[in-house]
Amino acid sequence: MGRFSAPIDDHPREECGVFGIHAPGKDAARLTFFALHALQHRGQEAAGIATSDNGIANIHKGQGLVSSVFNEDNLSTLTGDLAIGHTRYSTTGGSGLRNAQPQVIETIDGPLGLAHNGNLVNAPQLRRELLERGIGLQTSSDTEVMVHILAGAGGDWLSRIKVLMSRAEGAFALTILTRDAVYGVRDPWGLRPLVIGEIDGGHVLVSETCAFSTIGAKLVREVEPGEIVKLSADGVRVEQGAVPRKRAFCTFEQIYFSRPDSIHGGNLVHSTRQRLGRELARESPVEADLVVPVPDSGTPHAVGFAQESGIPYTEGLIKNRYVGRTFIEPTQRLRDAGVAMKFNPLADNLVGRRVVMVDDSIVRGTTSGPLVSMLREAGATEVHVRVACPAITDPCYMGVDMASREDLIAGNRSVDEIRQHIGADSLAFLSIDALMRALETDEGYCNACFTGDYPFDSERFVQLRLSPKEQFAQVWGD
Repeated sequence: MGRFSAPIDDHPREECGVFGIHAPGKDAARLTFFALHALQHRGQEAAGIATSDNGIANIHKGQGLVSSVFNEDNLSTLTGDLAIGHTRYSTTGGSGLRNAQPQVIETIDGPLGLAHNGNLVNAPQLRRELLERGIGLQTSSDTEVMVHILAGAGGDWLSRIKVLMSRAEGAFALTILTRDAVYGVRDPWGLRPLVIGEIDGGHVLVSETCAFSTIGAKLVREVEPGEIVKLSADGVRVEQGAVPRKRAFCTFEQIYFSRPDSIHGGNLVHSTRQRLGRELARESPVEADLVVPVPDSGTPHAVGFAQESGIPYTEGLIKNRYVGRTFIEPTQRLRDAGVAMKFNPLADNLVGRRVVMVDDSIVRGTTSGPLVSMLREAGATEVHVRVACPAITDPCYMGVDMASREDLIAGNRSVDEIRQHIGADSLAFLSIDALMRALETDEGYCNACFTGDYPFDSERFVQLRLSPKEQFAQVWGD
């Protein structure tokens, strides 16, 4: 398995999670803490909470998981009934503490805090403009750029947010904290998710509905593309902050990113993933004895595949969910066998069986090969790989860290070449048409990573063919 020595996890990397709350008479920071727990899957690098208490901002943030960043002592300092929170996976800027969110500054109109999920494709240009105006910047993230654009714009906060929306190009779902309100903002394409919820005596804004049951909130509706939502003592106010564009919600929220118990577009994510598996079975049938998922994200897809094909479903791989949570550097031998640190085969289920291994995606191809080898070594006579999304041929510029073009295995190989590379007996990806059938729509999604058809007119940026990190490093270094 030495030729596969590479990252242990071959999935697209998580996006960030954002949260905002106005909860009169409640412990807003504690509710934010539990909501961030529910959003932990969206980023494990850092977490933060900022509150506003009669115009005084309080903030605590740190590197690591939500449970390691917060405790009773630091939560008790986060007073106030207005709060925003963030759990981070970095796409632009580094992963150090200086880039942890929310970003908070003091303005002439009181505190200003911002938490961001997404990526501004024109962040380097906006950053240069700020520096040329003499505004010093402390971080390398596009979040700080947005904070200073808001601080420098004129008028009330709604007017300032509209100025920001007119300048920002790309993907953004924001929660913004001021002296007396929390705002939610969604980009005009609706690339990143953001929903409104109702909680006893107040309201919340959050990336995913899975946080609602954790904090006792109920779904009101999604924030529509280009909308600004204000939560304050006056209740909920909604304004159109930018002209909505052709909706382009990230397909990977349905395929992989979102928690299975979240709801997007009125549909439970878990059910959507089972439909993806059923479409995959119809489109790419195979004679086999068992359907085995790559846990955990491949499980609902494999269940759907088994239901449609009639091939029995069973567990063939056990996942160690704590890999990647350690700061201890593995030896080179362990690095070379990295997948074996994360997965163990259930040999009794596999011996003498023809296996269909179902995964949600293949990005670099660094995990699939070792898993195929692992199943064979455990006794599987055949291993057929089925992937519940189309082949990823193009990088993402909208805040998903999945790889540069040269690192994408499907960016420069045919399906049969990929099959040979991973050592499978057969390989099939879901088609775009089948993907959209499973999503029960033929529009409203961004499929740029499968097609190279990006949702916004930014030829200058797309021609660079660089990931957000590479583009940022090229202009500024990090």
